[in-house]
Amino acid sequence: MQGTIKLKNPIKVNGAYVSEMDYDTNEITGELFAMAESKKKAAGSYRDISVTVELDFSLHLYMGFAAIIAKNPKISFDDLAQVKGRDVIDVMAIGRNFILRSEDGQPDDDSEKLIETTQGSTIPALPISEAEE
Repeated sequence: MQGTIKLKNPIKVNGAYVSEMDYDTNEITGELFAMAESKKKAAGSYRDISVTVELDFSLHLYMGFAAIIAKNPKISFDDLAQVKGRDVIDVMAIGRNFILRSEDGQPDDDSEKLIETTQGSTIPALPISEAEE
């Protein structure tokens, strides 16, 4: 997945304010992944607690950072630590979509096509017995 994130709160990188950054999750290397995880652990106060990657919102954020760094090698994790407000959620969504990618539900070309979701419950209602009425 690739694109451009537009920051509502520009950050200062190498002396200049940046409000737009390209990203590409397909360019995240194993080294960048490990760096993202390491930076995430260093930033958190619960370093020894394990969480599944699907529910690790901090990892999602740092993987979003990694996708940005993959396209912009002059930007560092320290630069991206300045991201704040709604921009944090937007960057986290990039990382979340990378982590939660389902091979069954996503096309191979990484296009941003919408995937249809089921509205309402797919679990049939249980019958109510006469005693419960």
